[in-house]
Order: sequence, then structure tokens, then C-alpha cells
Amino acid sequence: AQREGVDALSLGKLAERLGVKAPSLYRYFKNKAALLKAVNQATLGELFAAFQQTLSDDRLNSDEPHAQLVAIAHTFRRFAHQYPRRYVLAMTAQVSATRPNEDRLVQMVLPIQAIMAKLTGEQASLTALRGLLALIHGFVMLEVHEQLQRGGDLDAAFDDSLQAYLSGWQQE
Repeated sequence: AQREGVDALSLGKLAERLGVKAPSLYRYFKNKAALLKAVNQATLGELFAAFQQTLSDDRLNSDEPHAQLVAIAHTFRRFAHQYPRRYVLAMTAQVSATRPNEDRLVQMVLPIQAIMAKLTGEQASLTALRGLLALIHGFVMLEVHEQLQRGGDLDAAFDDSLQAYLSGWQQE
């Protein structure tokens, strides 16, 4: 799916690529939707594992939620650029049968919301987290689809947007 896109994906093509017979894949995935759900869940699992790795960096002070959130945002963006098709597939799944498990996603995002709560206070943390994820996702989608490419330093633009957003939520 990463190279050819989701429309070209079939269990038969995947089986051929893996060097197995197609019926053996049907033991694991009953249809294309089940396969896509597994791919999407794995993609988001890898993204959240990358967040955990970022947060375990000894150079990152756990008493600085602003710095932690910036590090998470940069990890998010790097991941999306490294795996653009998988990222877009996972983040834009329109059919519920292909979307990752919602309860698992909530469990994965709660540690990030806890960091946001240190910055914003508990009551505003979910709203602020949603906004942060929307900012990162929107920026990445523009980049991945090569839209609004009007020159300038996109890294600096991302950092400026991120800093302005997080500063706006900072509790005094």
C-alpha cells in the first residue's frame, strides 16, 4: 500500500508480494477492509511508539510540557513524511470497518493529553490536544499533498505555528 496506494491493494497482490498463497492470508484477514484496519492500527501504533521513544529521551525534561509537546509534534511530522501513504491512509479512513480501534487510540493518546494538561490545566487539556493534533495533521497533509507550497522555510513555518499555538494555551 505504501508504494502503489490503497486502491491497488488486494489480498491476492499482497500474497504474491509476500510469497504466499492468497488463501493463507484469508486465515488472518477476512477481506480488504480487515487488512486495512490492521495496517491502520499498526501505523498508528508505530506513531505512538515513536512518541514514547521521543519522550524517553534523557535530554527532554519531563517538567517542561511545552518542550515535550514540541518534541511530539516534530516526531509526528517526521513519521508522516517517512510513511506518507500509510499516514494518509490511517488518518483519513472514511469507512468505519477500516478505522483503528477507537478505545485503543484513546489509550494511546491519554499520555499526551496528560502532558497537555500540565500546560493548560486539566479542564482545557482535551480541547487543546484536539487543536494541537489538528494543527500538526493539517500542516502535514498540506505538505504531503504538496499544497500551499509558496516558498519559504516550511520547517520554520511549522515551528512558528506550533510555538504560537502552544504559547496561546500556556497557563500563567
